[in-house]
Amino acid sequence: MNYSLADLAKLKIHFIGIGGAGMSGIARIMLAKGFTVSGSDKNDSAVLTSLRALGANIFVGHAPENITDSELVIVSSAINEKNSELSSAIAKGLPIAARATALAWLMSESISVAVAGTHGKTTTTAMLTVALQSAGVDPSFAIGGTINTAGTNAHSGSGQIFVAEADESDGSFLAYRPSGAIITNIELDHVDHFASEKELFEVFLQFVESIKPGGFLVACGDDAGVNTLLKQITRKDLKVYLYGKSAINDFRIDKIFLAPTKSTSVVSNTGRKVGELNLSVAGEHNLLNALAAFAAACALQIPEQKALNGLETFTGTRRRFELKGEVSGIKVIDDYGHHPTELIVTLTAARNLAQSGRVLVIFQPHRYSRTAAFAMQFSKALELADFTYLLEVYAASEKPMAGVSSLLIAKNLSSEKIKFEPSMIQVVEEVASLAKPGDVIITLGAGDVSSLGDPILQALANQ
Repeated sequence: MNYSLADLAKLKIHFIGIGGAGMSGIARIMLAKGFTVSGSDKNDSAVLTSLRALGANIFVGHAPENITDSELVIVSSAINEKNSELSSAIAKGLPIAARATALAWLMSESISVAVAGTHGKTTTTAMLTVALQSAGVDPSFAIGGTINTAGTNAHSGSGQIFVAEADESDGSFLAYRPSGAIITNIELDHVDHFASEKELFEVFLQFVESIKPGGFLVACGDDAGVNTLLKQITRKDLKVYLYGKSAINDFRIDKIFLAPTKSTSVVSNTGRKVGELNLSVAGEHNLLNALAAFAAACALQIPEQKALNGLETFTGTRRRFELKGEVSGIKVIDDYGHHPTELIVTLTAARNLAQSGRVLVIFQPHRYSRTAAFAMQFSKALELADFTYLLEVYAASEKPMAGVSSLLIAKNLSSEKIKFEPSMIQVVEEVASLAKPGDVIITLGAGDVSSLGDPILQALANQ
């Protein structure tokens, strides 16, 4: 099943689970192109309101009658086979496509760049998008997070370039067939889908093979996982650009300076100094993300200085070390980090931000499978915090696993460093009482822990 943009323009397209980050972005692009779009989701939200305003026919709740006149159904990975709309679509023999397939159709007639990797892909995709916009290119983009400056996660641009975040979690990024790609790093994460590192590397190798003939790959030469992958690549037509800090890389950063709320470095290209990279986001990891975006922009023939200037305008994405507010000298940060490596990077940045203050964490583990696989690593990462409130596991789409809970993480840390507290209301009260001027409170995880930022700020204000 393959549709051109002209084909899609003739169809009535229905999204099951339209409110999700990836699904809503695709719907937004289709609406901008004038396509006929409808969709449903379990609960109403601001996302659904914005899609209604753009012309989508939106249903709250799932029911077979929602797809009465639909001609193509796009289904979220969060929807199971018991969903009444999906069952009805199957019974009617309607064509059904996954989110990644629909995105691949939208990308197919563009010069496309897919940004993959275990960590940093949302930020890197957003950085490349902002750099291209600043350079006068109006790219289309689809990202798993909202760009602060744009206020959206997707856009149908007038230019020829399409930038997309490529999620490896279920292998669906193999559908994209991009003109070029970025791989930030490779590390086992989605243990619900990949039984071993071997399986993970196999799918990343297939991803590299899916890049169009004569395309390019930007990859972090400092990452052990990337280097393992590079040894397996046999393609001769692929232009490979390495980036990082070490001398083996084509694009390098050095003379790094990390301030509490910004970061700077010198950028070089094959040994030639290009200029300074000045970011208004913190952390060495973000300098590397920006370097990946810079390398991809150069591969797309964007002038170097324009790309650097564009990266300087980047102010972050939602839920990536996002400052929710400050009360009485206490900062409240929200971050999506949900893998031990991400926790280490995020808490290191939080420590730099806090300076002499404390880092107080509210961590919500995401998925039982990930908690079981990385419990000890999570405990080790959380040692970087002064104190952690540990919420219960956010199940996502998983069923509970026997013997698996947040207590697996808590038992490896002293009670002076961690407290298991499943009540969000109690956590808000306790962290607000514990915090002092100069402290940083960070809500951490990929679940609904992100909803606690505003209540914490309110609790601090009420003290």
